Amino acid sequence: MPTLLYDVRPDGVATITLNRPDVFNAFDDAQSYELQDALKQVARDTNVRAVVLTGAGRAFCSGQDLKAAREAEAAEGQPRSFYDSLHKRYNPIIRAMRALPKPIIARLNGVAAGAGCSLALACDAIVASSDASLIEVFINIGLVPDSGSSWFLPRMVGTLKAFELCTLGSKVTAEEALRLGLVNQVVAPEQLDEAAYGLAARYAAAPTKSIGLIKQMLNKAATATLDEILDYEAHCQQIAGESDDYREGVQAFLEKRKPEFKGQ
Repeated sequence: MPTLLYDVRPDGVATITLNRPDVFNAFDDAQSYELQDALKQVARDTNVRAVVLTGAGRAFCSGQDLKAAREAEAAEGQPRSFYDSLHKRYNPIIRAMRALPKPIIARLNGVAAGAGCSLALACDAIVASSDASLIEVFINIGLVPDSGSSWFLPRMVGTLKAFELCTLGSKVTAEEALRLGLVNQVVAPEQLDEAAYGLAARYAAAPTKSIGLIKQMLNKAATATLDEILDYEAHCQQIAGESDDYREGVQAFLEKRKPEFKGQ
């Protein structure tokens, strides 16, 4: 059985599904590398204009498969290098997600724990089932947050709450996540597909070149000065102003009709 499923709908929405439901979509080596490949594929595919990332079964992603990691250590006869694992497996995923000039929507169907929580937080929008939850579970086995959680969390909830979540390993329910600003929407489980794919379809029909630029601007704004951002805004606005979508948007406004954006 493939550890990851990939398909593209006619409306330009690609779905990437983590497909190890028997272990709550925990990452083994194969799945982490397949996700890297899938992200490269959506970056190359000009027909893809928005991405939905989700998990098969009852979970989104429960993080590292600890049993698989222990078996790999036994086979190799030595402890694994956490440093190498992060740089080869997880960090490329997070970097690819943040660099992707297309919106990624997390369809949060269940628990997102450890690296799975980081994976969800690296998305551009999160639509959560009311059954879903997030947990920075690292501390429960004597580890520290990785895969970007220590970067995403304080920017989303502030340093005090981020410290609490990382050091206590407390489960955050979907409703609490909404209150904290960790997710965009919470819906009943039976409404999750409609909400997630409805949002993805809106993005796919939008001026996605501008959305990609906005994503770059917000990434940069996290560490840039105001002067740097003012210059970068001017740079990005020039790119957007030379796009076909800008010309179409203005023409549609003048003609009092709905614009038909192509992402160009």
